[in-house]
Amino acid sequence: MTACCRGRQTAGGKMRHIDFTSGPVGRKILLFSLPLMVGNVFQQLYNVVDTLVVGKFLGEAPLAAVGSAYTLMIFLTSILIGLTMGAGVYFSLCFGRKNFDRMKQAVFISFLSIGLLTVIMNGAAYLLLDELISFMQVPFEVIPYIRDYLWWILAGLLAVFLYNFGAALLRAVGDSVTPLLFLILSSLMNVALDILFVVYLDFGVSGAAEATVISQYVSGAGIFLYCFLFRKDFHISRKDMVWNRQVFCDMSELSLLTSLQQSLMNFGILLVQGLVNSFGTTVMAAFAAGVKIDTIAYSPLQDFGNAFSTYAAQNWGAGNKARIRQGVITAGKMIFLFSILASAAVSLLAPTLMGFFVPETAEEVIAVGAHYLRIEGSCYLGIGILFMLYGFYRAIKRAGMSVILTILSLGTRVVLAYFLSSFPEIGVTGIWLSIPIGWALADMYGMIKGYRLVR
Repeated sequence: MTACCRGRQTAGGKMRHIDFTSGPVGRKILLFSLPLMVGNVFQQLYNVVDTLVVGKFLGEAPLAAVGSAYTLMIFLTSILIGLTMGAGVYFSLCFGRKNFDRMKQAVFISFLSIGLLTVIMNGAAYLLLDELISFMQVPFEVIPYIRDYLWWILAGLLAVFLYNFGAALLRAVGDSVTPLLFLILSSLMNVALDILFVVYLDFGVSGAAEATVISQYVSGAGIFLYCFLFRKDFHISRKDMVWNRQVFCDMSELSLLTSLQQSLMNFGILLVQGLVNSFGTTVMAAFAAGVKIDTIAYSPLQDFGNAFSTYAAQNWGAGNKARIRQGVITAGKMIFLFSILASAAVSLLAPTLMGFFVPETAEEVIAVGAHYLRIEGSCYLGIGILFMLYGFYRAIKRAGMSVILTILSLGTRVVLAYFLSSFPEIGVTGIWLSIPIGWALADMYGMIKGYRLVR
């Protein structure tokens, strides 16, 4: 086995990867998760900047359009991200077993299959664009804006695939820094282009989408070229370009179930978005801004979960169950601490945070958004535990449990949202209350099952 199969040689003579099968648990998880956290914040900047610029300079209806489009795009991209995450877990398992030839075969097979699916899904989304807008119950005055925005933003699906595939490959071997560097570059470009296209060139809501798509292709194409042209340890030779049915089936079990979990989760959110839209433009605009704040606030919790997934997958591949138990305790403490801090900050600063996205004169939008943030923001520990459970079950090749947890969480959320909001005295508050209740139910079930597997 050649040295190039073990990691990239940096200028200082050290390999840019983290082997989680030995060494200090907490320090390695933290070092790996910190770049993920920073990267996630920059990734959120794509749509957050759109929301901020549109809300401040174009008004309430365009802001509502960007918010609803964001929910739809999250659903579509979650399918691709789920597939690449599942493939990344398989790469981690191969890395933990030091089976680098099998890993390269998996890279070749997954790139072809997920890439083809991306192209098909992209074409279908354009063909069904009007039907998708109708499904989301978008108010009449918002439809022209959301159609213009989606027409451009859908063009970035291929870029989303390229970036997330490259990032999953690098993170599988413990390199969370390189994906961050490409993301920072493209995020800063998105900020600059958003201001240029919307504020100075007056391109309107489509200008915000164009800025996002251009920036996405910078990160997507950049990380793809880096992985397959400049990383010798990922070089795919002719002997790796074979269709190994066993590899495809093993990887598909992880990828398809992870994608199903991700898409079910975001389909549930899409259903809730449709319910939110039925309450009018003001609630739509408030929800659009609130979701962005929410996503930034708890994205580090998702990163802890993803870091723990890589950690657990490598150790599961190495057959080290005791080390997985140790990681559960360490990662759990990190998630608890950050959840409390994030909940306190969002709950206390809710109106101020809303003010970043909408003009101060939009008092009703700020009030509705702050109400949402104080209910959901006080319960971030629930989503933090759920992210960790998702990562754990992916890592030990029980991705089907993640699907079950998602059904419990989102099913409860959707049913309760529609039921509670139907009472006039509860109204839209019922939608907000359903979210933490769904998290809590899934957490309890997932922890009980997980304890039995690692004890």
